[in-house]
Amino acid sequence: MYLAIKHLHILCAILSGCGFVLQGVWMMRRSHWLDHRVTRTLPHVIDTVFLGSAITLATLSGQYPFVAPWVTAKVVGLVVYILLGALALRWGRTMRIRVFSLVAAITTFSWIVSVALSKNPAGYFALTGVL
Repeated sequence: MYLAIKHLHILCAILSGCGFVLQGVWMMRRSHWLDHRVTRTLPHVIDTVFLGSAITLATLSGQYPFVAPWVTAKVVGLVVYILLGALALRWGRTMRIRVFSLVAAITTFSWIVSVALSKNPAGYFALTGVL
């Protein structure tokens, strides 16, 4: 059961990340697809399953935020990613702010993935010696 939920979680991570990048491209191109009903609904469905699988995995493994440092890092990173994503796709007043926020959000997402893969709160920064 744990392995199936983990695979679901990984699939949702891939779908969520790819979907966000696609929305970012559409935002930069000012595409009408960004306002399509499916584009506004599907990411929420994917992210809800993503979050649900994360909570289930944390419960099954006993690795919770503020107990396991790498899980805490992922949760903090998730909050930053959500705020940057909202700035990139909705709140940014200029295209420059939106594109900068998009790049920062994608960078944050990749760091969250690196934390998940390494189970190190520094993620890919541990490899560079920055943190």
